[in-house]
Amino acid sequence: MGTGLVDRLTIGLVAYRRRRYLSIAGLLALFAVIIGVACGVGPENISFADVWKLLLSKLPWVNIDEGVTRTVSTIVIDYRLPRILLAGLVGAALSTAGATFQGIFRNPLADPYLLGVAQASSLGAVIGFMFFPAQSAGIGWIPVIALCCGIVCIVVLYLLARVGKTLPMTTVILAGVVLGAIFTALISFLLWKFANENHGMGIVFWLMGTCSSAKWLDVYVLFPYLILGIIPIYLYSRSLNIMQLDEEQAQQLGMNVEKVKIILLLSAALITAAAVSFAGSIGFLGIIIPHAVRLIWGPDYRFLLPLSTIVGAIFLILADTLCRTIAGGGEEMPVGIVTAFIGAPFFLYLLRQKKRVFF
Repeated sequence: MGTGLVDRLTIGLVAYRRRRYLSIAGLLALFAVIIGVACGVGPENISFADVWKLLLSKLPWVNIDEGVTRTVSTIVIDYRLPRILLAGLVGAALSTAGATFQGIFRNPLADPYLLGVAQASSLGAVIGFMFFPAQSAGIGWIPVIALCCGIVCIVVLYLLARVGKTLPMTTVILAGVVLGAIFTALISFLLWKFANENHGMGIVFWLMGTCSSAKWLDVYVLFPYLILGIIPIYLYSRSLNIMQLDEEQAQQLGMNVEKVKIILLLSAALITAAAVSFAGSIGFLGIIIPHAVRLIWGPDYRFLLPLSTIVGAIFLILADTLCRTIAGGGEEMPVGIVTAFIGAPFFLYLLRQKKRVFF
């Protein structure tokens, strides 16, 4: 009897893992297809066949781009593809950071903007817009200053929230909220005091979230930060599962809770700062994607994290593609508007569910 139960549990666990691995593989295939479709969509539509000829021709020993004009190649490779990849990286970063924060704080309403890091990066971008050239050689000053401000915020937050050798979550949240309010006030002051009409419009558009100025160098710079932050998060996915019980129980199971919290907080804050530095403030993505993944595939962080990464990348690519095609006439809608339209109702739904749990 006991042996049969163990066998059934083992079979069920194997089937559970197989379904999750198949889901990851299927989403990766969908991700590749969506990149190809998004490369062909825009003011000038390009056939799916031409797009894939160009993309596959970038592989070693593949040369099948005959018949594709240089204009089409320039549009796809030099303009659309880096923008699509940047949107994918930003979506992956914000959704992974959101899932991590929700696991650390054991709250589905936590998001990457909780600790003030995004506001600090936004402040750096505003400073770059106002006092440095908006476009210069390489990646320009705006993302550089934004990323530096985000990293400084991470350090200040850690120094403020640390109590002895511990990092209480309540102190972290309070310090993050206060820092976020300070940085937001500084942004408002700079806009009021120094921004002229041209700077003001550019800053507001960037603060709404956009990938419109993406270049290949942006992708090359953002990618290492994303890898540097996501790898530790993935490595501690099992620890996040244990932390869902209770910190005391996690310690009794032999886990160094304070060490894990510090590593996860710093990693999630780093990828948040990097994402905001290159694409502005894109709200609600870090809430809706992890929670949707949790509803569909379950709360196991060993699968929740990679699934959130892929789904977040897919979602932001689709949202950005919609933004650059929906307005027409050469205009473009900031992608943060689309994510807010989708995320705000979803946030209210989560809030309502949370209310039912506690009251």
